[in-house]
Amino acid sequence: PLPTFAPGHIGIAAKSGTLSYEAVASVTRAGLGQSLCIGMGGDIIAGTNLVDSLKVFESDPETEGIILIGEIGGRAEVDAAEWIKEYHARERNPKPIAAILGGTTAPSGKIMGHAGAWTARGERTATEKYKILQDVGVTMVEHPENFGEMMKSLLAKTGRDPKKIQQDAASQKRSYHTGSARPLAEMQRRARAAQQQRRNLVLKADQGPGVLKPYLDEVQGVSISTEAAPKDGFYLSVTVDRTERQPALATAPTSDPAQLRDRIKRFPYSWLEGTPRSTVDAAVQHMQLSSAPPQAKTQIASLLQTLAKMYRDKEAVTLASSISLTSEGNIQLHQPSFLLQFDDSAFKSLKRQENIFALRQKETEQAEEVEAEKDGIVYVKLEDPEANIGTLVNGAGLAMNTVDALRQHGGRATNFLDTGGKATADTVKKSFELILRDPRVKVIFVNIFGGLTDGGMIADGVLLAFKEVDMKGVPVVVRIRGTNEEVGQKRIKESGLGLDAFDGFEEAAKRVVELAGGRR
Repeated sequence: PLPTFAPGHIGIAAKSGTLSYEAVASVTRAGLGQSLCIGMGGDIIAGTNLVDSLKVFESDPETEGIILIGEIGGRAEVDAAEWIKEYHARERNPKPIAAILGGTTAPSGKIMGHAGAWTARGERTATEKYKILQDVGVTMVEHPENFGEMMKSLLAKTGRDPKKIQQDAASQKRSYHTGSARPLAEMQRRARAAQQQRRNLVLKADQGPGVLKPYLDEVQGVSISTEAAPKDGFYLSVTVDRTERQPALATAPTSDPAQLRDRIKRFPYSWLEGTPRSTVDAAVQHMQLSSAPPQAKTQIASLLQTLAKMYRDKEAVTLASSISLTSEGNIQLHQPSFLLQFDDSAFKSLKRQENIFALRQKETEQAEEVEAEKDGIVYVKLEDPEANIGTLVNGAGLAMNTVDALRQHGGRATNFLDTGGKATADTVKKSFELILRDPRVKVIFVNIFGGLTDGGMIADGVLLAFKEVDMKGVPVVVRIRGTNEEVGQKRIKESGLGLDAFDGFEEAAKRVVELAGGRR
């Protein structure tokens, strides 16, 4: 949404595209403008992270204030908090920093749209990361439309003159840089790919033995138990270290789920060079196996190297298990603890790993979630018996924040739904159909901030749904911002369907909660 941007003095770094649009619009409306906007994205591994961005903003003379947009998954926000703590200690008058964190109400074990929007074992939850940032002096907001006025207040508190910054921003002129031209065929290929939302495949625990067996056969004496791991067991995995941007061995001297987060340690290694013996030895040593027989330590070392080979061969994201010692002093893996997670981009792009992805059991998954995939929609049903608000949003970050922010206003969402970056009228119609299958839904909240998504097209999708879908008398509240927002808002208001249309999130959320409360 290029008209949303304006030259100015606030630096923005974001994991979410749509939340960055919201932040940009808020800062522009406040007259402060942007010095630089950095999109690190929501992938598992980011080429640029929040600390990289903070260093740029610190040294940039045009940047007077900083906005960070984080979300569930990874430790980028924790790394940022550590950097900010050190920055505040060495700077007499540091640039003010405000932030938001999406996914504070996200259900455990779910991937929330973005490839990296999930919490791995040993990582902090979104709520914990929120508090970590707050504790180092970052001002947290609940919705990105609040950034503009909040930043004006913070600038004033730190002795910076917001009016002078606004005046300077208003006088600046800059051009847009929108990237190089691509051949038409390549653009069409990318557009088709964008219509298929990517998700990681997580195999069921009972599928683990079949996948693992060819590799475990290489480690003499190792077996699989169908019993749950004892609490005095151990934990090992091959996973990704998002901070180091490398695969890593991860181990812990316990298998107790309550202790794992604080006791897991990662040992990153080069994807190209593999696992050096020194890294394997360090990972084994962290498991505190001093009383274990030598053969067990040798088996664990071999097991880690074998899992690292499988990790590369099968293009995995995480291979994890709790282990324990048998009475003979051998190692056994505990099947109920298996976490076998694979990135499906290899399969969807080039049809690699077909044998792995053929194991997906769609019949055991939520039917609406599977059906949504066919239309490029990410739908996650939220198991909250008190929820009664259906949500239809474009962009995973904005969808997470919509669910979070509704909770702050006293509402509870029945679902997370991301229509995708290039939603069409048909995908909007399909989204309504999916949401209305849930009998809990008493009102639907359409919250759109268009970048690639056109506001007029979203309005057309809403109107199409009213013509072709049985809306069951469920009221709809629509908020459209961004690209062609005026067109979309006008079409909704003039539709004659009695739809509630809003520009601001807060008044829209209040209306949604009001309607939901009146229809229990």
